[in-house]
Amino acid sequence: MAGSKLFTRRRDGRVEVRMNDYARDIVRSAFSNVLAAERDPEHEWHVALSGPIDPSLDQDDPLSMLTRENETSTNAELAGLSVDEQFLNDTEAWAWLTTLQVALRSTAQSKGLLTDEQLAATSAEVLTYVQTLQHFLFDLAACF
Repeated sequence: MAGSKLFTRRRDGRVEVRMNDYARDIVRSAFSNVLAAERDPEHEWHVALSGPIDPSLDQDDPLSMLTRENETSTNAELAGLSVDEQFLNDTEAWAWLTTLQVALRSTAQSKGLLTDEQLAATSAEVLTYVQTLQHFLFDLAACF
């Protein structure tokens, strides 16, 4: 995975997904966790998903929180439906990008990885997962 581009913008405008089954399983798991966290208040990512992104702006504004939660669910559902596709349109690719961002942020918050020192002190498994999601995100973001 490390040396090749996982996502490529084609001439027809679609994004080609060049992932092997193992990489797709990682993405599928991330998408599933985002959906599960949206629906299950006991999920370890739920607090990261339901809390305001910028408390000074929308801490007490339930409408902005509801809008954000609906967008997260919709994008995660679309990403989950298109996880096995070889080609993504812009809407699907954007859903992948935003859902992977939510998965990375939720992982960081739930594992307490808020500083470089905390990241360096985490387990090799968590570090590898975070770096893999980052790689996916950077590669996909380059298509936009």
